[in-house]
Amino acid sequence: MSKAKIQPSNLEFLKLVKKNNNREWFNSHKERYIKEHTDIIGFADALLSEMNKHDVIETISGKKSLHRIYRDTRFSKEKTPYKTNWSGSFKRATKKRRGGYYFHVEPGNSFVAGGFWGPEPQDLKRIRDEFAYDAESFRKILKNKNFIKTFGTLKGERVKTTPKGFDADSPAIDLLRYKQYILIKKFTDKEVLSSTFIKQVNDTFRAMRPFLDHMTEILTTDVNGRSIV
Repeated sequence: MSKAKIQPSNLEFLKLVKKNNNREWFNSHKERYIKEHTDIIGFADALLSEMNKHDVIETISGKKSLHRIYRDTRFSKEKTPYKTNWSGSFKRATKKRRGGYYFHVEPGNSFVAGGFWGPEPQDLKRIRDEFAYDAESFRKILKNKNFIKTFGTLKGERVKTTPKGFDADSPAIDLLRYKQYILIKKFTDKEVLSSTFIKQVNDTFRAMRPFLDHMTEILTTDVNGRSIV
């Protein structure tokens, strides 16, 4: 396992950005930003290397996985110009592997996540159709002891009423109401700064595989179980 790790200065810089979230301050501390960002690239590169040992990732490098610190304020109520977190996402390779991985490092609010943040309408309907027909295999994954220990419960936004075209009395109505299917595990600052954090993140991503593989099987077959990819 790589020795790449999140440094205390990486979190301290984010705290400074939060206190001084303006372009003048940021531009005067650009060299510091580049130094801290370089550490995060190293962490993401090492994480990607570990992930490719148990999955096939399309994202070509840790650097390419990272999200910009510059906030897009055009359509957001939040008008501060900079994010106060380091984050990145990894895409699974080819249409035969669905879902993705995400990590988020922020003082007091670090977590990793995976799954389906914004499924296309046709994908969401396919998932709901499958659950309406038979949700027991999926429920077994959610009830697995390791799943519960790692993630607790399935997360994601839900509609308040019955989705159009589905039965309000369906045994799977709780699952049908989801419009996102996400797994999340949170980490303390102490865990983030530990030498084992990269292993903890990689192990968490690995623990998502039964969920991702099941959803992939749904999204790569039709209602008769025939492959569509």
